[in-house]
Amino acid sequence: MLSGERKEGGSPRFGKLHLPVGLWINSPRKQLAKLGRRWPSAASVKSSSSDTGSRSSEPLPPPPPPHVELRRVGAVKAAGGASGSRAKRISQLFRGSGTGATGSGGAGGPGTPGGAQRWASEKKLPELAAGVAPEPPLATRATAPPGVLKIFGAGLASGANYKSVLATARSTARELVAEALERYGLAGSPGGGPGESGCVDAFALCDALGRPAAGGAGNGEWRAEHLRVLGDAERPLLVQELWRARPGWARRFELRGREEARRLEQEAFGAADSDGTGAPSWRPQKNRSRAASGGAALASPGPGSGSGPAAGSGGKERSENLSLRRSVSELSLQGRRRRQQERRQQALSMAPGAADAQIGPADPGDFDQLTQCLIQAPSNHPYFLLLQGYQDAQDFVVYVMTREQHVFGRGGNSSARGGSPAPYVDTFLNAPDILPRHCTVRAGPEPPAMVRPSRGAPVTHNGCLLLREAELHPGDLLGLGEHFLFMYKDPRTGGSGPARPPWLPARPGAAPPGPGWAFSCRLCGRGLQERGEALAAYLDGREPVLRFRPREEEALLGEIVRAAAAGAGDLPPLGPATLLALCVQHSARELELGHLPRLLGRLARLIKEAVWEKIKEIGDRQPENHPEGVPEVPLTPEAVSVELRPLMLWMANTTELLSFVQEKVMEMEKEADQEDPQLCNDLELCDEAMALLDEVIMCTFQQSVYYLTKTLYSTLPALLDSNPFTGGAELPGPGAELEAMPLGLRPTLGVFQAALELTSRCELHPDLVSQTFGYLFFFSNASLLNSLMERGQGRPFYQWSRAVQIRTNLDLVLDWLQGAGLGDIATEFFRKLSMAVNLLCVPRTSLLKASWSSLRTEHPTLTPAQLHHLLSHYQLGPGRGPPPAWDPPPAERDAVDTGDIFESFSSHPPLILPLGSSRLRLTGPVTDDALHRELRRLRRLLWDLEQQELPANHRHGPPVATPP
Repeated sequence: MLSGERKEGGSPRFGKLHLPVGLWINSPRKQLAKLGRRWPSAASVKSSSSDTGSRSSEPLPPPPPPHVELRRVGAVKAAGGASGSRAKRISQLFRGSGTGATGSGGAGGPGTPGGAQRWASEKKLPELAAGVAPEPPLATRATAPPGVLKIFGAGLASGANYKSVLATARSTARELVAEALERYGLAGSPGGGPGESGCVDAFALCDALGRPAAGGAGNGEWRAEHLRVLGDAERPLLVQELWRARPGWARRFELRGREEARRLEQEAFGAADSDGTGAPSWRPQKNRSRAASGGAALASPGPGSGSGPAAGSGGKERSENLSLRRSVSELSLQGRRRRQQERRQQALSMAPGAADAQIGPADPGDFDQLTQCLIQAPSNHPYFLLLQGYQDAQDFVVYVMTREQHVFGRGGNSSARGGSPAPYVDTFLNAPDILPRHCTVRAGPEPPAMVRPSRGAPVTHNGCLLLREAELHPGDLLGLGEHFLFMYKDPRTGGSGPARPPWLPARPGAAPPGPGWAFSCRLCGRGLQERGEALAAYLDGREPVLRFRPREEEALLGEIVRAAAAGAGDLPPLGPATLLALCVQHSARELELGHLPRLLGRLARLIKEAVWEKIKEIGDRQPENHPEGVPEVPLTPEAVSVELRPLMLWMANTTELLSFVQEKVMEMEKEADQEDPQLCNDLELCDEAMALLDEVIMCTFQQSVYYLTKTLYSTLPALLDSNPFTGGAELPGPGAELEAMPLGLRPTLGVFQAALELTSRCELHPDLVSQTFGYLFFFSNASLLNSLMERGQGRPFYQWSRAVQIRTNLDLVLDWLQGAGLGDIATEFFRKLSMAVNLLCVPRTSLLKASWSSLRTEHPTLTPAQLHHLLSHYQLGPGRGPPPAWDPPPAERDAVDTGDIFESFSSHPPLILPLGSSRLRLTGPVTDDALHRELRRLRRLLWDLEQQELPANHRHGPPVATPP
């Protein structure tokens, strides 16, 4: 299509024109050539403006790039050929004729009376071009001739593209609305009747920001992001000139209903305010655009300039510009503008040489750059202040925590393994030593915040290497990698942080692992004597702390386990577990994340080896098979107590240590980064270590009850054979001493008393004490019941007199156990033996009257086979057999014939390890003198190991604290 022609329903297209630089708003001069190559020329565009419904089926072209198409009106260089014809057509197009020129392509917009009628802006063009007075200069801007402004009508009808209207830099938004409505056929001429004013008031010109169609393809659609309603007196061309869209964004003017436009504007502001990021970025741009749409014209030329309007027209121009600048929304911003002007003056005063230079009008772009330097920290969110970065052009100064958990990292599209999604990162730091997920900070409503490094991530806290989760207070320094250094600030605390930063050299920092930290530290600002006193206070102190380096861990653990196995010193029963728990606590707090699982595995193996060696020693002294001809000497309660004391101590210490380790593993799992790929491996190592500790507890429990039951086995028959009524002595009551008990019961009760004293001296967990005696009572009940069943088979044993003696012995044992605090457990496990003895104690006359069903109801713990065995062998007298009422019914005959009358020892109750918190006390000073001496010995051992690594001339003897 030749330039200057018009298709049906379209606006005129022009050829290549020389555009004034001052009116090419959205692109700098250097980008004109690029834009000209990228955009299609006028001759290649098939349709320049679309009517609302005529081409709905055709694919709409993408919206033009965000600029104002202005066409120069004036003399075009006369030349032959195409240039001459183009100039001729342009001059004919802009004739000031009141009647439209006829010809092809001269149809107006929809709703116009005739297809050949010219649109009103063309009629006014000669007057506008001739009567425009020169504008006051805006820095380097030249006077702008009228041109074409595209106004999109998407808010009027679906599918409408845009209409072109003529505008100048003096044209107001209301005037352009009237012309656009005329082009869309919704109003008459601008000089029409009173009905036109109401139509113009119902519509508003909107400044829309959005993103252009992807790739510029014709099938793309405009995506509007922000919308602002222009005031009636605002100048759209000046708005577009003084307010440039950011790269990747585009702008255009749209015609919408005034109520709809206001509603969309308020919804956009409300959505921006509710996203939790504070004031939306649209509002400051909106205020700035309104100030620039008329404020720049108020700046009169300097005294040295030779341009500008005459003095007579200055007042008129100023009043007109002032009316354009001041709108209803602008009147409410007087205080804000005054504060902005004060900040601008402050920003300019901070510039180099500002004291010697006079502050005058400045370019808005320079003012924006200056205001960006005046950063005001947030008042309701914690943030990080950058002290040192990696790339000054990309790093920000303030990083705000918008969530309770903030993650620093390098980020990326996907992780290296399998293309899985990259971890979520709040702050991206582009440095070579930053991990994809480097560090996590949690700052809840209540202080303090917690900082946790990821595995293998170099992180420092106040100058010290951070290996575990630690507290983060306002004013602390957080170093990430070798390049980034931040200061943490939390305005919510209201200045309640420490008055003095903790990272200053005069204050001792976090102590490195190992007792030699006092001599090796050079940042604490203390002298050698003061550091020596601090080391002496640590070596001899009662604080429950045991510092060591990973290289000394094996020697330290081995020394603790060796001393516990040898029984050296007079340590408290749970002393070994306390010392080992101090090692675990130091590893969990001070050393790297992956160190605790390795320490637990090494610790569990050392304990298992020590216990196994002790079991072999006891087995060698108490062999299972004795040589022939050598009588087996039964174990006495005193001997079994001595043999089992080491095993019982390991069982008690391992139980408490296992509970403590479980707490630390749960804390590690809770605090660890769930996206850490090594977390599962660490938890597996911890589970293996805890399984070894479980095995140690099971093995020591099994060996303990084995030797105790082996001792009981030779003492229990006396309960069935001894007569408690001999000698006419009075029977002892509950709580009697062991010496007051009948002679036949003393051996059995002596074993129970030795076991009770052993568990008490070893401070065994109460749950394990109950289960130990539960197993002993289970064995005693089964052994006595089996002996009772076996004795009644071959001789007359089931008779009332013998049953009364057994009942009395059993009652005396239960009363003694009740006085020892074990009555409930004993009553539960001796229930079946008590039922069998009670059956035999029933008087003969009463027993003969009973039937099988009544006896089964009264003695439910006895099986049918056991009940039938007792009844069938009961001694009723010479020549008397069991009555027919004692015969079992046919339904239970099979259970009687096939049932076993003996108790099985394999049905013992299972061992259930105690759950809950550990009984170890690792807070407060160490009050036990023996434990304190062992702690001092281990500290000095670690000190000696450290000194052995130093040259001879650098070694120090153990310092001695000066007396107060």
